[in-house]
Amino acid sequence: MNHATTIRTELESFIEREALSFSQLGRLAGLNAGTVSSILKGNRIMGVDQLDRMTAVLGMPKGHFYEQYIQECMVEAVPNWRRVRPFLYRCAELDKLDCIRRILPLLLDNLTYSPLLFETAEEFFAEGRRAAAALLYESVALSERRQHSERLAFCQYRLFTLRLSDNQEDNLQCALQFEPFVDRLDEIDQLDALRDLANTYRSLRRWDKVERIAEEMGRLAKIQLFTTPKPARAKREQPKKPKKPMFVYLAFSYLLRGSVCDSRNDYEQGIQYTYAYEDLSWVKETDEETLHWLKLYKGWAQANIYVSKLMRGDESVLADYVSYIEKNKDELLVGLLNITTAANLFDLNVDVILQYFDSEIKGYMQIKHQEAVGVYTKQVASEQHARFLYGVAQYYLKQGLYQVGFEYLLASLSKSSLINNETRILACVRLFEKYRVLASPETQNRYQNLLKEEEEEHEKNIGIPIGRS
Repeated sequence: MNHATTIRTELESFIEREALSFSQLGRLAGLNAGTVSSILKGNRIMGVDQLDRMTAVLGMPKGHFYEQYIQECMVEAVPNWRRVRPFLYRCAELDKLDCIRRILPLLLDNLTYSPLLFETAEEFFAEGRRAAAALLYESVALSERRQHSERLAFCQYRLFTLRLSDNQEDNLQCALQFEPFVDRLDEIDQLDALRDLANTYRSLRRWDKVERIAEEMGRLAKIQLFTTPKPARAKREQPKKPKKPMFVYLAFSYLLRGSVCDSRNDYEQGIQYTYAYEDLSWVKETDEETLHWLKLYKGWAQANIYVSKLMRGDESVLADYVSYIEKNKDELLVGLLNITTAANLFDLNVDVILQYFDSEIKGYMQIKHQEAVGVYTKQVASEQHARFLYGVAQYYLKQGLYQVGFEYLLASLSKSSLINNETRILACVRLFEKYRVLASPETQNRYQNLLKEEEEEHEKNIGIPIGRS
């Protein structure tokens, strides 16, 4: 559309061309004649629903006039929330994110729009309109950046969860940016935020961060569980509830601290934390959700006792552990990872186990984008996936089964490159170079091509700033 042409002149031209009256145009658009007359005489600013109806009558695609609508009704006129909110919704529905980006700066100078934009962002978030929600959260965070408000902190929390991806380096930056805002959140939201942060750092194997966050989560959960609430707080009509039963956060803090100990090969201390979340007899609730989580933690405790023994070279627990992961499919990937890790550490023969789960393991070879598995986030499961493929490769290469070993190694390298896990990429390179002379020319070519792709992707991302509010 020519910039000098307005929506009104487009409608006037259509009326003249089709020889229509206001009443006839109104019938076509489903609007009364008075409304059409007021719009065309400039006495009324159209709402987005009226604009969409007129656009359809003119035979134009949905959203055709949105850029011009922003100019006429929000740039050249004072924005009105009764028009802005429905327009934001239509832009979100039509995925017209550029239009949303253009509107938001017009509202930033007026702090009264912050709570309204925040409420709309929350609605978009609940409806799964993630990209549109992120734009609104960024806008609110920018307008309140000097307010040190709880709303600012919650926007940063939402942006953290929305920005998590397959890229581990990006995820690290997301976590580091959000972490300073956690203690500004409501005490209940803090627990969920700490849980999400802990899972992110766990996927990055940043155990120092996991330990600190787990300690804080446990401290806050104990306050909620075992401290008598103040009278004013007790009288609050609708106290905010966490996403999980409160005891789950304390149990999860123990599980995380056990994982930290295991990462340091301190299995004696780690198993003490395992015993702590194994015995949850102090939880008195008997509702369905509570019983579900109690059963899960009981099972995880037993499995992690097996793992603790396995990681000290005790292969007598293998049969019981295999039985557990066979019955609990969500634990299969991490279970096979633990088994291959122990096999490589202590030269255990686990051929029978790998053969038993052969179809599942080959399935892992085909997965490019690992999704969340049970309680394991997408990021945690993706890191486990890359590490498992590496472990299987290491196992077979040590056994002299070079062809199959290289297949798993190249799969691990590909997966590690996809999630930008530099630590695992370097491990794959070192392992390949150790056995390079035993690789076929075809395998070496595939390896070189993967390295070339990784280098090109790395160079493409160097110096490109990631948009952050």
